[in-house]
Amino acid sequence: MLPTWLERTELLVGSDALERLQKAHVLVVGLGGVGSFAAEFLARSGVGHLTIVDGDVVDPTNRNRQLQALSSTHGQKKAWLMRDRIMDINPECQVDAIDSFLDPEAMRQLLQTAEVDFALDCIDSVQPKLNFIVTALGEKIPFISSMGAGGRLDPSKIQIAKVEKSYNCPFARHIRKRLGAEYRIRKGFHVVFSSEIANPESVRLTDGSNFKKSFYGTSAWIPASFGIHAASFAVRKLMASN
Repeated sequence: MLPTWLERTELLVGSDALERLQKAHVLVVGLGGVGSFAAEFLARSGVGHLTIVDGDVVDPTNRNRQLQALSSTHGQKKAWLMRDRIMDINPECQVDAIDSFLDPEAMRQLLQTAEVDFALDCIDSVQPKLNFIVTALGEKIPFISSMGAGGRLDPSKIQIAKVEKSYNCPFARHIRKRLGAEYRIRKGFHVVFSSEIANPESVRLTDGSNFKKSFYGTSAWIPASFGIHAASFAVRKLMASN
């Protein structure tokens, strides 16, 4: 019997499409400003099995943009917090939460063994993102990858396109360059990106921890909108699948 909370979704998409979502297994790697919202909207859409991955804990600086970041959750594991939140939305959802930053071998093992129907790359650092993209393409796993959400304010500039069609995004340009030079990959997957030019004065250098050499200032709504776009793309692909 259909849960009452999914009645409005069924009214919009129909019972067959909703059944596909309930049977689907979706992977979300990265549970920051983009991934936390993506995971939540997948859960609220009725996806029946979610594997969520993040090795970080909530920091006070996360509170302006990350769904699970509250004054009461500082220092707690992002993956566990999102698992509990998803289970509160849909107690019937199978949630596999992985508290880890995946190295290349762990990424390969996960993508080879998880048997997912779709994956969302919400990783915000370069090398782990490259590892994900190369492995997912090699394993023929359908996915969408989030590009740079920082330094921007206009949500109307966010769009989905093939990676080779992205523009005005230095992060996407760097990913394309590295993929082409190191792996001879120049196309073949979709990305969420913004055509708004990032504010160059909002960037700050880091000590290189967690694979990050720099970061942009971020608004509350742009990363969330990236996550919504990615979740929407995944849900529509899953509903259309046989």
